Amino acid sequence: MLLYLVVGKLLRIFGQEKIISREKTAMKTTTKAMRCESFKKGTGHAHEILTVGVLVLAFTMALDQGWGATTSAVKVVTYPAPAGEALSADYEVQTAGQQVDVYTARVLDPPFAGKRWDHGGSYSFANFDMSGRVVVCIVSKRPLRNVVIRPQSFGIQPNLEDDYTLNLTLDKPRKFSVEPDGKKGPLLLFANPLETDAPKPGDKGVVYFGPGVHKPEKIVLESNQTLYLAGGAVVKAEVLVKGTNIRICGRGILDGSDWQWRKGPVGNLIAIRNSTNVEVSDITLRGSSHWTIVPRNSQRVTIRNVKLCNSRVQNDDGINPCNSQDVLITDCFIRSDDDCVALKGLDFSAPNSNVERITVENSILWCDRARIFLLGHESRAAFMRDVTLRNLDIIHFSMTPFLLEPGEDMRLEDITIEDIRIHGEGQSQFIRLRPVVNQYMRKKVPGFIRNVRFRNVTVEGQSGDYLVQIEGADAEHDVRDVTFENVSIVGSKLTEGAGRVRILKHTKNVRFRTEAQ
Repeated sequence: MLLYLVVGKLLRIFGQEKIISREKTAMKTTTKAMRCESFKKGTGHAHEILTVGVLVLAFTMALDQGWGATTSAVKVVTYPAPAGEALSADYEVQTAGQQVDVYTARVLDPPFAGKRWDHGGSYSFANFDMSGRVVVCIVSKRPLRNVVIRPQSFGIQPNLEDDYTLNLTLDKPRKFSVEPDGKKGPLLLFANPLETDAPKPGDKGVVYFGPGVHKPEKIVLESNQTLYLAGGAVVKAEVLVKGTNIRICGRGILDGSDWQWRKGPVGNLIAIRNSTNVEVSDITLRGSSHWTIVPRNSQRVTIRNVKLCNSRVQNDDGINPCNSQDVLITDCFIRSDDDCVALKGLDFSAPNSNVERITVENSILWCDRARIFLLGHESRAAFMRDVTLRNLDIIHFSMTPFLLEPGEDMRLEDITIEDIRIHGEGQSQFIRLRPVVNQYMRKKVPGFIRNVRFRNVTVEGQSGDYLVQIEGADAEHDVRDVTFENVSIVGSKLTEGAGRVRILKHTKNVRFRTEAQ
C-alpha cells in the first residue's frame, strides 16, 4: 500500500515540477509562449523513469517530508479574463498546466502624470486559487536575473530557467510581489485558497455578476444582501453599503479606473455607512478614484483576503475606518499612492463616534507616496483606542510609515504595533508620535497620546536615517507611556541613546528594551 502511495505522489510531483533533464533543455530552446507549457509534459514522461532506484528515493523523500494519507491533493482553479479586458504584455503565468491571465493596473493618471512622482509605471497582477503544493512558471518581458520576491519573509525562492523564465513553488496560498527591477513594472501574484460556498445566480438576496465586463456604475446594498463578483468578472462600479448582514465576495475585480480623480459616483470604491456585520472578502479592487474601502459609523466590519491594486491617483487611501468600531482587516494586500490604512474620527454624527477596537493583521502593505499607517489626522472623535497592528510585511514605503498625530483633544491610546517586517530603502523617517494642530482641524488644539507599544519590529535593507521622533505639544497635550521592545533598524537595536531617536519636550515614560517581554 505504501508503494502505491509513493508512486502516486511521485506522479503528482512530475506533473508539477520539471525534474527531467531533457525537459529543462527543451525549455531553454522554446519560444516564450512554450516555456511554461512544458509544465504539462512531466506526467507524460513519468512512466518511463519509474525505476526501482527512483522509487527508493521517492520513498525516502516521503518519509522526510511526512507524506502519507493526510497529504492534501493539488488543485488549481483559474479564471479566464473577459473579452475586452486588456491583459499584460509584460508577463505570462502558468501553474499546473493552466494559463493564469495577467491584468494591468495604471499609476499616476492625470493630473499627476509627468510630475515629480515616479511609481515605476503600470504594473501587472494575477489571481488563481490553489490547494496543495504547486509550481508556478512566470515568463517576463524584463530580465529576471536580479529578480526579488517580496515579502522576503515568505522565503519564496525563484528558480531561473533562463534570463526571462522562472519557476517558484508554493505550499500554501500567498500574496506577493515579483520584482525584476524593483518598483518598475512588478507582477503582483495572488494565490488564493479554494473558493467555498459561492452563491448562485438567482439566490435570494444575491446581486450576482458572472464572467464578463459589467458597467452598473453604482451598486447599492441593503440589509441581508450579498454582492458576488465571479472569477472573470470585471465590474466597473462603486458600491454603497447601508444596513446589516451584508457581504461582498467572489474572485472578480471591482474596478474604479474609469473615473477621474475624486469623480466616482459614490465617493469611495466601497462605502460602508451606518452599517453592522459587513464582510468584504476575496475580491480584487483596482484603480480607486478616491478613498477605497471606508467603513463610516459602522460596527463589526471584516475585510479579508482583499487585494487592492491602486496608485492611479492621489487620495486613494486603502482602508480608512472612520468613527467605526470592531473592524478587522486581515490577510490583505494593499498597494496605494496615499495611506494604506488611515484611522479617522471625522465627526460626532453617530451615537458612538469613537474609533476603537481596530485590528490590521497578516497583510502585505505598499505605499508609493504617503504613509503606511496614519492615525489621528482629520479626527475629532473623543477617542481613538484599542488598535492592534500585527504580523505585517511593509515591502515599499515613502513617508513616515507609522505616523500618530492626534488633534482636537482626541485621545489616541492603547496602540499595539508588533511583529512587523519592513523593507527599507534609506528613508529619513520611521516613527513619529506627536499631537498636532494642522489644516484639517476645526478645533485648533492638539490631542493626547497614551500607552503605545512597539514590539518585534525590524527594518532591513538599505542604511538610512529612519528617525524616531516623540514629542508632546504642551504640558497638557503630551505623550506618555511609550515602549519599544526588540526594535531593530538595519541590524542595530533601537535604544534611547541611538542617534536616530529624538525624545523631545512634553514626554513621559518612554522606555526601550532590546528584547521583547
